[in-house]
Amino acid sequence: MKVIYEEGMNVPLKIWAGLEALETGALEQAKHIASLPFIFKHGAVMPDAHVGYGSPIGMVAGLIGYVCPNFVGVDIGCGMCAVKTSLTDISIDILKNILGEIIKVVPVGFNHQQKQCDHVLMPFPDFSMGGDLPVVSREYEKARYQLGTLGGGNHFIEIQKGDDGNIWIMIHSGSRNIGKQVADFYNKKAVEINEKYFSKVPKEWELAFLPIDSDLGQTYLREMQYCVDFALSNRKLIMDRILNVFEAYTSASFEPMINIAHNYARMENHFSRNVLVHRKGATSAKEDEIGIIPGSQGTASHIVKGLGNPDSFQSCSHGAGRKMGRKEAQRTLNLKDEQRKLDDLGIIHAVRNISDLDEATGAYKPIDVVMEEQSDLVESIVKLRPLAVIKG
Repeated sequence: MKVIYEEGMNVPLKIWAGLEALETGALEQAKHIASLPFIFKHGAVMPDAHVGYGSPIGMVAGLIGYVCPNFVGVDIGCGMCAVKTSLTDISIDILKNILGEIIKVVPVGFNHQQKQCDHVLMPFPDFSMGGDLPVVSREYEKARYQLGTLGGGNHFIEIQKGDDGNIWIMIHSGSRNIGKQVADFYNKKAVEINEKYFSKVPKEWELAFLPIDSDLGQTYLREMQYCVDFALSNRKLIMDRILNVFEAYTSASFEPMINIAHNYARMENHFSRNVLVHRKGATSAKEDEIGIIPGSQGTASHIVKGLGNPDSFQSCSHGAGRKMGRKEAQRTLNLKDEQRKLDDLGIIHAVRNISDLDEATGAYKPIDVVMEEQSDLVESIVKLRPLAVIKG
């Protein structure tokens, strides 16, 4: 861990990423957050940090009295879940059959459900009749078509073999369009309010904020939490449908699902003060808390146990982290080389065209390096090797 404290910053930055591998843009964004007038104690930059909107993806900080929608992100509640099965082996033929059936029952990319999901599968309470959550109420009926869908980008389903000897199932997915609609609505409102009251935070930083004791701030927090709950319901439904497929092809039994989110704000107590901790592309890692840190397509993922490090606000990375942007990956990576890497490992993968290179192994930081850089934040308890991947 390194510390940076420069002129103009209100607090130092504690950085778990190698500075030589950290994008200049991500470091500048982190410095902006460290310069906010209401930031608490210090900012924490995770080893997978890379450029995002306003804030780096892979950053944690506590804010006093304010919430920043862009520091939560557009895919509110996005996260990981994983289930350990009783299987210790799976044939390639059965694996291919399972993948074929999963694709039938879990829409990916921009695809939605053909029929609306039942209200009982949506987070409680039922906002379909309106209420004090304007965006959620507006988007609720559309969201019923999106529940149980994977989405695009870096969202995935993986079948994995753990070094514990068992087959695992892992999912990365979020709040779909409802989360983006909430994020965009409140960021726009925050920009308008900040301009009206001549905020000293530069508009170009894209860190507009809302007072948490205001009606708008409180409504955002409630809508944000609904999206966190929706994202969890989404992962649960996807997992339930995958487990049904496994039951049709195997005699597997399943352990309880592990779940961890990585885009949200939550009131927590750190250094003897209650602060609104923002985690964007970072996960909670309280002492003995079980979490998930995925690698890139083709590299290992980890089930981890948190060490409760106070300097990181008891947090850790949410994955390996990008080392190049999507367009850069498509321009610079070699399709045949990336396919060969995965083929040589025997992985059923999703890299078929140049457009898929943004999610190739070469677009991401090495997971082993990322894990080493945060060895004081988490302990790996199961290392998972990918067998098959479905990408959004």
